[in-house]
Amino acid sequence: MAADIAEQPAGYARLLSTGHAAAIARVAAAVARRRPRHVVFTARGTSDHAALYGAYLTEIRLGLPAGLASPSAVTVYGARPDLSDALVVGVSQSGGSPDLTEVLRTAREAGALTLAVTNNPDSPLAQTAELGVDIAAGHERAVAATKTYTAELLALLLLVEGIRAGDGVLPADQRAELERLPGLAERTLADDTPTRLAPRYRFAGQLVTTGRGYAYPTAREAALKLMETSYLPALAFSGADLLHGPLAMTDPDVPVLAVVGTGPGGRSMGEVLPRLGERRADVVVVGSAEVEGVTRMAVPEVDERYAPLLDILPLQRLALALALARGEDPDAPRGLKKVTATM
Repeated sequence: MAADIAEQPAGYARLLSTGHAAAIARVAAAVARRRPRHVVFTARGTSDHAALYGAYLTEIRLGLPAGLASPSAVTVYGARPDLSDALVVGVSQSGGSPDLTEVLRTAREAGALTLAVTNNPDSPLAQTAELGVDIAAGHERAVAATKTYTAELLALLLLVEGIRAGDGVLPADQRAELERLPGLAERTLADDTPTRLAPRYRFAGQLVTTGRGYAYPTAREAALKLMETSYLPALAFSGADLLHGPLAMTDPDVPVLAVVGTGPGGRSMGEVLPRLGERRADVVVVGSAEVEGVTRMAVPEVDERYAPLLDILPLQRLALALALARGEDPDAPRGLKKVTATM
């Protein structure tokens, strides 16, 4: 897991390289020509959080309605929704889950434009879809996904921004900003704060993660990583949902990891953090925003769209360090396999 985490800056550079970026640009241009009226993502596990990020990007950057499909509606209940004029995107590291493949197959039969975003371009998912994006993350050693998750994020970002451009080619200034990501990721991973914080949670019974907007998928992915590597029950809430009831469960014995940047989503957390303070919750902030009076895992400031590619890195390192501190093996969590096949 440590090796996979460390490879992420190189993974960013690889996806941003001329060959891979051009391949994604061609797919983006093909989607733009079809002019879908709405976008549906389908995914499981970690990839579901990448898909949620893609849905935020789609609605905010493209102005198209976007949502996450329920694969069981197709595979268990036999539903055949009308997906004409839709772009249906399957997001999967392995591309091997039968239910996701079935969603894309039925969507294509219903007239949708289908796209697979996967680390295995020869997978059943990729072979079923009309279009494909290879996230080019390379072999992932640990069961818990790290570098494939961030590769999915970056691939979806390049795809959506390419569709917005129309011809798949990003503006030069945006391209220049993205070229900074590998170096910023290196800088983020060099910070030892997550390792030093891990003992703080060694005996925690449960934990809450929270964030809004682009940070919400990060909060959900962080909770999953903590659960699958340390077996620590972790609940993820959007900052808004946290105030609608779950806030009552927070207290000094329930640590909170809050993902807070400097963009609109981060600023909207301004009403959440004081309420957590009233509950005397043990809060650690992750992100570029400076928050007075709380411990922080600092991340370089970037456009809020790009922040999930950096914010998740210290949280991955925290999950790794905490698993080791609790005497667990983060590379081989009990009961889990690298590829989970569901129907």
